[in-house]
This record gives sequence, structure tokens and C-alpha cells, in this order.
Amino acid sequence: MTQPFAGIRVVDFTQVLAGPFATQQLAQHGAEVIKVEPPGSGDMTRNLMAGTKGSPSFYTCNIGKKSITLDMKGPAAKPILDKLIPTADVFIQGFRPGVMSRLGYDYETVRALRPDIIYASVSGFGQSGPSSHLPAFDGAIQASSGMMAITGHPDTGPLRTGYMPVDMATALNTAFAVSAALYRRLATGEGQAVDVSMMDTAMVLQAPQVSAYMVNGLLPELFGNRSPTKAPTANVFVTRDGFVQVAALKEPQVQSFMAALGIPERYAEFANPQDRIERTAEFNAMIDPLFKAKTTAYWLQQFEAAGLPSANIRDYAEVTADPQMAVRPIFTETDLGGGDMARVVSAAHTTSVDQPTVQGPAPDLGGHTDEVLLELGFDRNQIDDWHNSGAI
Repeated sequence: MTQPFAGIRVVDFTQVLAGPFATQQLAQHGAEVIKVEPPGSGDMTRNLMAGTKGSPSFYTCNIGKKSITLDMKGPAAKPILDKLIPTADVFIQGFRPGVMSRLGYDYETVRALRPDIIYASVSGFGQSGPSSHLPAFDGAIQASSGMMAITGHPDTGPLRTGYMPVDMATALNTAFAVSAALYRRLATGEGQAVDVSMMDTAMVLQAPQVSAYMVNGLLPELFGNRSPTKAPTANVFVTRDGFVQVAALKEPQVQSFMAALGIPERYAEFANPQDRIERTAEFNAMIDPLFKAKTTAYWLQQFEAAGLPSANIRDYAEVTADPQMAVRPIFTETDLGGGDMARVVSAAHTTSVDQPTVQGPAPDLGGHTDEVLLELGFDRNQIDDWHNSGAI
């Protein structure tokens, strides 16, 4: 078994979601990820939204890593990092721009220790520009990037999503950028600095909408659950016992949509797509009572038979129990400690050979400190002294 990043060592100075989930993607492809955490507290996600079994957010973003503790301002930082960095292929940090430089480990300093290193920085707005110094979190980026201006209902205003799309997409963006830099190193022998921004990632997630504005100058509206195309045949409809989402955009689909509703003869009245949009209220008045007369299950059966994209709105209990999930690698069983096992989200793709594989559970805080330091050549007495002083 030869995973693509087997033999690659990653030194990880990130916390919360974006950076940790990025390095976890590398770990699942064979990289050894050494997570560097502050003594005592560790990654803030260890205690964020934590329940009786710990923090699910931490578990799902850190499985398969090693953890060492290190006070970056203390006396142990320089001797340890000066030995650790030369053994690393990737150095990834998630501090605000300027912080790592003040700590003495900017790109130039790290490159002097390992000339071909990939040095990745993950931040809210990037390493340069007038906003680069600002703190960032997912909700703030959703607001400042325009995401919330196109999400919500016209009568109630903007909404943020119920999950963290910017954090998680930044993670995948970072993993891709680091992978590309490692691939380039194979050809050139050169390392490089990688600069990943949450704001840039948010713009990429909105590329069709943002590009449409820059091309035609039209600002998107709040559409609620309607399609951005404004087509009244693509929406979430109220049924007798819930909701059903349907997308009928091409004309043959619209015809099938109306046939499934039992009104194929009414298509001729709304055969022009632009006319349908302009007469949305009239069109909705015709179809809404039909949807409300039958159950969600009934409509799903009708639309599936008609070959139309449709879905009911499911909660996580339904989604995670879906038999489709059982044949995909998206969930993995992990040890939470104390004999407790649970499923968490892991990899979003599968391969024909050498599948993404979780190498172990999320690490205990500092659980690998002694192992890593002994491997670097520090003696037992020195390690004990650092423990006693709180440096590690």
C-alpha cells in the first residue's frame, strides 16, 4: 500500500476548522501530521461546542495526527523548531499575518532551515492588502463576501448558512494548494510559499454569481429557496406533510413537471420561459394547491418517475442513516477515548487503489510530545526539564 503522501511530514500550527481539516486531508493520504499546540489549552476547538464525549469538531478535523505541545514564546521553541523544521516537507500556519514573523518563523527563516519546504499560510484575507490584518471567522466572511446578500428571503432579509462553508472550503482549497506545491517540487526541487485566504475562497464558491455581476452589472436578489434563474419551476414547495425541492429548468423538464402535477394541458399557457418568470405569482397560484394536496413521498415518486431532480428536506438523522452513505468513505469510525467509538466525517472521495485512510484517532493534547522530541535527538532529562517548566 503506497499512499500519495507517504513519507511526507507536515508541521501544523493551525487551529479551529480550516487549517486542521486541510492537514487532515493530507494525513488521510499518508502524510505524517505533527500538530503543534499551546500547552494547557491546546487547539481552541478541543473545548468548542464540546459535549459529554468531547468536541466533535475537533475529532472530525484532527483524526490521524500526532500532537505535541510547545510554548512558542518559551525557551524550548527555538531549539525544538530548529530541529523539527528540517525534517518537515510542509509547514502550515494559521496565525494572523505578521504573528509568525514576530515569533521568528516567517517563510524566509523557515526556508533557511529547509530550502525546499512548502510554507502555507491560512488567514482571513491573505498575507497582503489593506484588510490582511483583520481577524476573520466564517460568519464574518459570509457577510463581507456577499454570500449573505444573496441568501435569504425577500420578506425577512439576509441569512447566514447553518454550517461553515467558508471554513470547510478553505480547508479543501488549502489541501489542494499544498498538494499542487508538492507536485511542483517533484519536478523542480523547489519549495514555495502558499497564501490561502478565506475571503478568496468565498469568492471562488460564488464564482458564477460574482462573475455574472462583473459581466452584466446586475446585482443578484434574495430569492429564498428559488433557483437563481428565477424559474418558478425550480423551488421548494409545501406539500401536505412537509416540503419537496424540485428543479425543472429545461423545457422538456418543465413539460414533465406539469405532467407530473396532472396539468399537462396548462403548459401551453406558460410555454415561454420569460413569460413564466414574469407571471410567477399566477403560476404559483396554479401549482401550490396541487402540491399541498399530496404528501412529500407521493411527489418524490412522481418526479422520480418523470426523471426530474427532486428531494425532500432531510435532517442529519435521516441523512446519516441513508444506505448510500454506507457504501461511501465519507464517514469513519474513530476512538473518542475511554472505549467510546463514534462516526465522524472524513474523506469526500474514493480511489481505485490506496484509498484515503484514517491513520488513527484524534490525538490527546501533547500525546506525542516525548515521542517526537526523542526522535529529534533530545535527551530524557532535557525533555523532563521542559515539561516541568511548562515550555512543552
